[in-house]
Amino acid sequence: MAARLPSWAWVSGLTVAATAAVVALAVQADHGPRPTAPAAHARPTASASPAPSTAPTPSGPPALPEASGVGRRIVYSVQAHRVWLVDATGTSSRTFTVWPGTLDPQPGRYSIIKRTEATTGSDGVQVEHIMYFTAVSGVNIGFSNALDGSSPPPAPNGAQTGGIRLHKEDGAALWSFGDLGTRVSVVE
Repeated sequence: MAARLPSWAWVSGLTVAATAAVVALAVQADHGPRPTAPAAHARPTASASPAPSTAPTPSGPPALPEASGVGRRIVYSVQAHRVWLVDATGTSSRTFTVWPGTLDPQPGRYSIIKRTEATTGSDGVQVEHIMYFTAVSGVNIGFSNALDGSSPPPAPNGAQTGGIRLHKEDGAALWSFGDLGTRVSVVE
């Protein structure tokens, strides 16, 4: 009858074999190609973020929507929640995201009909650089930014707000760009 090997002998043998395999792979890797990136580049580090982003980083600002008109104008995309400032040559000089109100203007061509330096918005927030261009269901629709630069609070259920809220620096840029009569093109 053949003698049985104790379990410690099996465990020791398998451990030696695994170690030998790892060493062989390490030696092979040591002789392989090396990365060519310069050592001067900073290495990425992990950092905590209060709100991790799952969206990919865009390669650049979105293109100006087709059929948004010609000439100097403000283009507002209802679906993209984005504004483009377009110069006389048809080139977008600036684009930025916005927070829409609860009422959306219909796609079409409008003009800035009223400019107000500062007031209280339909959501009760102090706003500045208000530029109205239409009304929907009796509610004025226009661009503005909060005086303190904050985003708008959520509208109460059923509230009708027409303010298209901008970041403070974008509000200042739009205010400088859009005079009375400046064309506003609203697209889907």
